[in-house]
Amino acid sequence: MKKNMIIVGLLVLAVVFVVNMKNRKQSGVCSVGVAPGGGCAFPTTENDSAKQKALPRLLDLGADKCIPCKMMTPILDEMKTSFKGQLVVEFIDVWKDQALAKKYGIQSIPTQIFFDAKGKELFRHQGFFPRADMMKKWAELGYHFNEPKK
Repeated sequence: MKKNMIIVGLLVLAVVFVVNMKNRKQSGVCSVGVAPGGGCAFPTTENDSAKQKALPRLLDLGADKCIPCKMMTPILDEMKTSFKGQLVVEFIDVWKDQALAKKYGIQSIPTQIFFDAKGKELFRHQGFFPRADMMKKWAELGYHFNEPKK
């Protein structure tokens, strides 16, 4: 009986330790690792060349089969086209790449993360995020993008 209680106690301590370490890792400004020279280290994606241009970045983490994520797709596609050369817009399917979901500490999808040009996380939003609200948030953060002429 006493042996069982010791084992249970050790298991509880192990769980508390793991949860505490996970929370510490996610509590920093940069949840993906620090890049050389400061800033967050981004995952390798199709837009690696854009990182070299030092552009702010909007990263949407979701899934192809998630309804609110599907609602974000046309907004993100339009922003990607409209703000080419001003803003990097990326999507990561966390159901297909669960390691990146863990790196970014994703708890619900979709999640949008705003980064400055150096890779520092500026803002994080969970759930559907209308374009107008995203543009307002970028402006609050000091970023103003030139809208394409219609």
